[in-house]
Amino acid sequence: MIVTVFSLKIKNMASRRTLKRNLNGMIFDIVEECFTVQLFDSSKTEKAEQIIDEAAAFQDDMLSKINKAKTRADFQPIQAEFEAAAERFIVQLNGLN
Repeated sequence: MIVTVFSLKIKNMASRRTLKRNLNGMIFDIVEECFTVQLFDSSKTEKAEQIIDEAAAFQDDMLSKINKAKTRADFQPIQAEFEAAAERFIVQLNGLN
């Protein structure tokens, strides 16, 4: 069983750059994990591709929200959504195994 861990809690309020780096890192980890699952078990290819598509759509949505944010208060709901999605993706990836 493969367990994926993302950095869920950011101690200080994240800057735009930090949020983007964390988002891109998380998406990279998700895609990498899905490709690994596909490599070792071709029967899970469809589920893995669905997770990849969902992750890509989430990344596009979050990047647009991050770019539209003007103040630090705007980043709080974005941060909360990011953390919730990270937990959701962990559950989905663990469900593949």
